[in-house]
Amino acid sequence: MAYDARRAPLLLALPAVLAGSAMLLPLLYLVIRAGGVDPGELAALVLRPKTLVYLGNTLSLVGCVLALTTLIALPLALIVVRSDLGFSRLLTLLAVLPLAIPGYVMAYALIGLSGYYGPLSVFFGLRLPRPEGLFGATLALGLYTFPYLFLTLRSALVGMDPALVESARSLGRAPLAVFWRVTLPHLKPALLSGWLIIALYTIGDFGAIALMRFEVFSAAIYSQYANAFEVHYAAWLSLMLIGIAGAILLVETRLSRGTRVVRSGQGARRLLAPMKLGRWKPLAVLFVAAVALASLGVPALVILFWLTRAPTEIDWAAIPSAAWQTLAIAGPVALVAVAIALPVALFHLRHPGRTSFAVERLTWFGYAMPPLPFALSVAFLSLAALPGLYQSLPLLVAALAVHLAAVALGPIRSRLVQIGPRTEEAARALGRSSAAAFAFITLPLVARSLVAGGVLVFMAAAKELPLTLLLSPIGTRTMAMSIFSRTSEGALYDAAPYAALTILFSGLVVGLILRYEGAPRS
Repeated sequence: MAYDARRAPLLLALPAVLAGSAMLLPLLYLVIRAGGVDPGELAALVLRPKTLVYLGNTLSLVGCVLALTTLIALPLALIVVRSDLGFSRLLTLLAVLPLAIPGYVMAYALIGLSGYYGPLSVFFGLRLPRPEGLFGATLALGLYTFPYLFLTLRSALVGMDPALVESARSLGRAPLAVFWRVTLPHLKPALLSGWLIIALYTIGDFGAIALMRFEVFSAAIYSQYANAFEVHYAAWLSLMLIGIAGAILLVETRLSRGTRVVRSGQGARRLLAPMKLGRWKPLAVLFVAAVALASLGVPALVILFWLTRAPTEIDWAAIPSAAWQTLAIAGPVALVAVAIALPVALFHLRHPGRTSFAVERLTWFGYAMPPLPFALSVAFLSLAALPGLYQSLPLLVAALAVHLAAVALGPIRSRLVQIGPRTEEAARALGRSSAAAFAFITLPLVARSLVAGGVLVFMAAAKELPLTLLLSPIGTRTMAMSIFSRTSEGALYDAAPYAALTILFSGLVVGLILRYEGAPRS
């Protein structure tokens, strides 16, 4: 049955269109700033040899990070959901916790592991070269961002109809053939959603890449803005970066065509019987242990190592205040972002058309905007239009929610694709209103993905730096700001308590998604 192409209800279309329109404001600001260049100087400004270096490095980094995250997240999701290894809740927690470690802290951990004074040199006499360039940036970003792909894949595997795999097995298909012909095609929407989030994050990251001394667009934009060298050049670099994001969105759109996967039945959710690993179990354990050690163990041990060598006392009294301010910002941002993403996803999937397509794409553009230009544009607009809102909590929450709404959109859209419109149409045929059909049928089915999207937004908001630094009320000192200010000075010992508490927050919040997704207990 085709998706409902009738005119969308006003209560659905209006918030979706308003959300999409809000994404245009930063782009408008960049166009205005870029338009201030004299036409005679434009070619010389844009076609610098260094610009081609930024372009090549940015595209290379995106490709390498996507490859690394897929090699980690896809096997890990299959092991957690489909195998008999057990401990699914614990393994899921370990797979998601790297999101609690900011990318720049991951980079510092990798750097702190090497060199003459690192733990490997002190304890084992092993002096690793300093990770930098494409290799170092790929490693830092890959170990930090693979949970984005893991969560979307895990949600898709949990929601997949087990009858499809069982039918293939009953026909005598080998496990590899079942995966290749049945499971992988049904994971395509989740793969594309995860890849899109990771690619957009990679092109906009600054901290980890700068620490790895890799020249990309984001680092160049920050340098131009921070040092007030050439604001117009920074604006054009930002527009080029948005062009790359647009190309990524276009590729994802083309690949997503024809990938709607709907369950044949809508009864009680039934999990597939786990596959016996047999002689492959030791290899699976080794893989999971290696991922956990690299993504969690290395940062924790390196931070602990430098903490024990602290030359000064740590200001423990400042930690509770930073924790509370982080919660007071990240919590509302997660709620508002999910409230934005849900109508956008429903509008796009249930009422396909040019308007709904444009709204959904604009939501991704809001996330694709480099954080620093986005923050500066919001500050500029607030000072020009509503100066009383500048450096206020409502403005900060609204800006973060608009910027991060696409993070929640990925898992929500993937789940709505699996649910399909048939159940709502059946309810309406029985006399239920559209609102009642959504509230009592669709909303419970998509609840797990709402929680997953909220968790992703919470983590991203808790670690966001440029928006928080420029738009937060005077005196605000979040966990992310505290970690960055200390690690940027190389004081890993002073940043360790903040990083540890951030991981604790992550574990508590991730417990919500495990509860709603109903992972089987080991």
